[in-house]
Amino acid sequence: MAFQGPLNKFRYGAPLLLLPLLLAGCSSGGAEGDTRGKGTPGRGGPGTEASVSPASSASASSPASASASLDADPARLPKTRSAALAFIGEVIADPDSFGPEVVKRSPYESGPDTWPVLGADCAWEQRKPADSVLATLTRSFELPAVKGKGPLRLGAVVTVHRTREDARWEMAESLEETMRCPTQQLREGEVVGSMVSGALLQGESTQKNSEDALTEFGQFQSAELGGPYHYTWQQAQTLQFTVAVTGKGAKGRTEKEIDNLMVEGLATMLVRLESAVENQS
Repeated sequence: MAFQGPLNKFRYGAPLLLLPLLLAGCSSGGAEGDTRGKGTPGRGGPGTEASVSPASSASASSPASASASLDADPARLPKTRSAALAFIGEVIADPDSFGPEVVKRSPYESGPDTWPVLGADCAWEQRKPADSVLATLTRSFELPAVKGKGPLRLGAVVTVHRTREDARWEMAESLEETMRCPTQQLREGEVVGSMVSGALLQGESTQKNSEDALTEFGQFQSAELGGPYHYTWQQAQTLQFTVAVTGKGAKGRTEKEIDNLMVEGLATMLVRLESAVENQS
């Protein structure tokens, strides 16, 4: 299955379309209240195959430039799996986080011992979570089909790493994966291609809600739903935590419709993340 169009990889320079919307969602209070099909978090830490180091990616932010809005006591942040799972429960999106018509998909939550890994063949597979991960959870959602529009599938994930450096490695490896595999098999019958990705550190442009933020766009094609349709993935990192959302388009669904749902879901989790961290301190 081939995808047409340029495969552009940019780090800064080119404009990011979703990040300004995300920032507006976070600051306006609108967020009160399977990812990547790849499943989601999936990168591991320094011991993985990735060739990109945190120093060469957006994940290279120093502690001095990190989320100044969070006054976190490291000694009180999650150090055990049970504490990490409790933290995730406070942060991860639910259907209402995306919008009033979004519902749970089945299965709703990933198994606790699964971790998506991008293989040498650019196909995603489930493995045991990396040692750097204390806990991770993925939830799957759907905006159901209506007349003239297919089902729009969404995902959300929260991962708690052992250290901030481990979380930065996840972000760095996200950039490496798109560079290495601009076309990827998400699962049997699902492919995403023509991917473009970019990142902003805190303080770049108007990005101020996380230490590091990544956005990825592409074309999604499904044996079940057809295509290609708009595909987007967003991830943000603060301290030892990463949060991400995925949107897979369908017939009749506009890019704006998908992107707005993504913005709401990620903004909600960033607001909850800040609150959960403050509650730990």
